[in-house]
Amino acid sequence: MSASVSARRIVATVLAAAVVSAVALPASAHDNDRHRQPRVEISAVQADSPGRDNRTNWSLNAEWVELTNNNRRAVNLDGWTLRDEDGHRYRFDDVRLAGRATVRIHTGIGRDTRTDLYQDRRNYVWDNRSDTATLRDDRGRTVDTESWCRGHHHRR
Repeated sequence: MSASVSARRIVATVLAAAVVSAVALPASAHDNDRHRQPRVEISAVQADSPGRDNRTNWSLNAEWVELTNNNRRAVNLDGWTLRDEDGHRYRFDDVRLAGRATVRIHTGIGRDTRTDLYQDRRNYVWDNRSDTATLRDDRGRTVDTESWCRGHHHRR
């Protein structure tokens, strides 16, 4: 084998490694940022509405999940879903969450605003003792989860 063929193979190998590294580094850096603080996260849950669980609209709306957009840019939540362990699903329709903003998703019936959305249900969704709220984007990818067990909250 000639010296020039060997030199070309070494240069090609080094260049290929550099290209792979350049492509892989930004992706892994992005993954690490995503795990540190999600862009949109479940920031609070009130699964057990105060008072008696009497299924009044007031009581149903006192059960809620809060989402916060930690980014400066607005996020289009159209097609995103919020689910419990039993499969109850709320689908966001034409909702835009402003940068650094929070929205509360109530269980009962109400009129949607920038800060409050309503699932328009007549029954409770979130289990008082233990449940998991899962937020998925419009492609079905899990964005965030929040679990609780007898009042203790656990982020997954």
